Amino acid sequence: MSAAQSIQEQLIAIRRHLHAHPELSHEEEETTAYIRTQLQEAGIRIVPFPLRTGIVAEVGGSKEGPLIAIRADIDALPIHEETGLPYASAIAGRMHACGHDFHTAVVLGTAFLLKERESSLPGTVRFLFQPAEEKAKGALEVIASGALEGVQAIFGLHNKPDLPVGTIGIKEGPIMAAADGFIVEVEGKGSHAAVPEASVDTIVISAHIITALQTIVSRNVGALESAVVSVTRLNSGTAWNVIPGKAVFDGTLRTFDERVRSTVRERFEGIATGVAQAFGGKASVRWLEGPPAVVNDGAWAEAAREAATAAGLTPIVPQPSLAGEDFAFYLRETPGLFAFLGTNGPQEWHHPAFDVDEKALPLGAAFFAELAEDALNRLSRTRQSSTKGKVSQ
Repeated sequence: MSAAQSIQEQLIAIRRHLHAHPELSHEEEETTAYIRTQLQEAGIRIVPFPLRTGIVAEVGGSKEGPLIAIRADIDALPIHEETGLPYASAIAGRMHACGHDFHTAVVLGTAFLLKERESSLPGTVRFLFQPAEEKAKGALEVIASGALEGVQAIFGLHNKPDLPVGTIGIKEGPIMAAADGFIVEVEGKGSHAAVPEASVDTIVISAHIITALQTIVSRNVGALESAVVSVTRLNSGTAWNVIPGKAVFDGTLRTFDERVRSTVRERFEGIATGVAQAFGGKASVRWLEGPPAVVNDGAWAEAAREAATAAGLTPIVPQPSLAGEDFAFYLRETPGLFAFLGTNGPQEWHHPAFDVDEKALPLGAAFFAELAEDALNRLSRTRQSSTKGKVSQ
């Protein structure tokens, strides 16, 4: 931890530079160039993978040893900043309102710490500075580039404004939700508002569908299970005296379990099409499939708790978040862990006044460094035991 504290000011400077220069998903060119410079100045090797934005680097050199990965997301949001900070966004309408600047600084700090003890590492740590998390596409692009091939474990974290600095949320199983979007188009028959009997009223149909959808959670999802169905937008009509022939509404579905996810989607489509038909109209449902739930491996959760304690953090069991995270795609490929690092922020994610307590920066770097070294040692021991077993046979 003392080593991490020694680079605190450096990490703060990195985070503030990134915060002042936010870039949206798939536009992170200057951010990528800045990260590249930081890595090169520290003597950390960059690994070429076909990514338009984002960058991959490595510390360690034992080709016979295990390979693990640590991920940071680097993109910002189309939000106008309202923090009043001296290093607030210099670009109107763009802001690091989810703390990806913080994540990037933490993982750079981890790379700096591990570089100092590179010769003693029994394997390789790969750092994934990933673009486009906010569009839930960046992880898939990194996987498609080949950067996850050979990785035996992967780790990530997200700042958590409602947890105090010095704590870290670690749990096995689901920690963030599957996040699906939906668009429902309702078709009916328009008419003059004074002659409703000549219409098939899409506003009335939509209202009944939206009301009926609320029964999915209360009647189709078990009391000990979780799901959220939220309709967030409804568009229909062009004039006060015309019943419209079409309506469109959309929203989001959040779940932690794949079986529940499938059940909710099936019931959603049945209700939408059935209610519309009952009123003489039609409804079609289009799904905007997002990332699956983030599901942590139990063994790596235990290892992370030990690493957190060694790094001076207090591990707690957090409440799972119903927000989505494309880190889930990595965990479908290889086991690992995603944690919540306490940052004691004034506002939640995606708020114009979002901020983090920068005292958490060295804590995050120390945690990842401890976990990475421990993970390499664990995997090395497993590999050695397996090799000995094969020889003895």
